[in-house]
Amino acid sequence: MLTTIDVQARLKEKLGVEFRPYLILGACNPQMAYKALQAEDKIGTMLPCNVIIQDSGDGVIEISAVDPVASMKAIQNPALCEVAQYVRGQLKAVIADIAPTAKV
Repeated sequence: MLTTIDVQARLKEKLGVEFRPYLILGACNPQMAYKALQAEDKIGTMLPCNVIIQDSGDGVIEISAVDPVASMKAIQNPALCEVAQYVRGQLKAVIADIAPTAKV
């Protein structure tokens, strides 16, 4: 995890508003980031992969992640697509480990 943004705290601090618990995590696998950067030098604009953890109410915590394959479709580069598919699998595995009953 490269970054953690506590949206609830930031909105309270900056705007004085209440918001549900909501975290944005910036996930990065350095090896995959390096491969992606080798394949496409501007890909840094899409890194790291964002994952959100939020309180959906009624005691339900939701975990969502960007789909790297869908994100990379705009860039027609087969080498980048291979990296994105691997990262997608890694993100799914991590979410499945955290929340075994989640749909991933």
